[in-house]
Amino acid sequence: VIIKHNNPCGVAKGATLAEAYQRANMADRLAAFGGAIELNREVDLETAKLVCENYAEVVAAPEFAPGVMDLFAKKKNLRVMRIGNIARLEKYANDVVVDFKSLMDGGIVVQTSFVPRARRKEDLQPAVATWKDKTYRVSRQPTEKEYDDLIFGWLVEAGVTSNSVLYVKDGVTVGIGTGEQDRVGVAEIARDKAYRKLADRIAWEHHKTPYNNLTDKKARTEIDKEVASRKGGLVGCCMVSDAFFPFRDGVEVGIREGITAVIQPGGSDRDFESIEACNEANVAMVYTGQRSFRH
Repeated sequence: VIIKHNNPCGVAKGATLAEAYQRANMADRLAAFGGAIELNREVDLETAKLVCENYAEVVAAPEFAPGVMDLFAKKKNLRVMRIGNIARLEKYANDVVVDFKSLMDGGIVVQTSFVPRARRKEDLQPAVATWKDKTYRVSRQPTEKEYDDLIFGWLVEAGVTSNSVLYVKDGVTVGIGTGEQDRVGVAEIARDKAYRKLADRIAWEHHKTPYNNLTDKKARTEIDKEVASRKGGLVGCCMVSDAFFPFRDGVEVGIREGITAVIQPGGSDRDFESIEACNEANVAMVYTGQRSFRH
């Protein structure tokens, strides 16, 4: 696994570390300050060179190949951490701990940590709801690729503050919306961030200039057209929601952008509306049965 800045990124089976890093960097080129890169494999020279091409403040890994530290030494203020037993972190994934939060009046809130129960596709439930004695079922189940992204997105969701909606594709977070009061609003924020990030990526790849600094009006217009045609890179994404959609308008934000699957806790009185919206668009949807709650 690689975590780049504040956007976690999964790694496909068989990917080289350099390929994994490049994928992670796609998640967020902009949010560099405070960025940490964590790897569970030895850092090789190819990956180290890619890291040095970008801004980062921390690199953590179990080991570093010969020559890597010489490269990192040239980066100003880069903190490098060797964590030899980083593989042990996985054993704590299902452990519940006591979480303490201090209040401004001197009080303390004590609560158990949130642990997502849905970690495999076998843990997920098909979207089914009953409304006025009629049963509604989602027509299509996710593909294996969609299951991979749905599970990845749900585990990322565990680290995102409620209320939130994420879009993920190919093990990469495409857009993250968080901290809003309404489900539609947070889905739109994640959508809009996806559009902005794609515009910036295209500008950087073609002009080596951030989109916001690009003064060539013709170039900006061309980028805008490409981003619109690709719907911000959201086509084929999976949509992740930390809580249920109270009405169909939330899931429809993603459907209009071309998402193909949805994961959410389920449990709304009007789940049938979201099921109908998904069936009309041939979008798969599954329930976790557990809200991903974090404040």
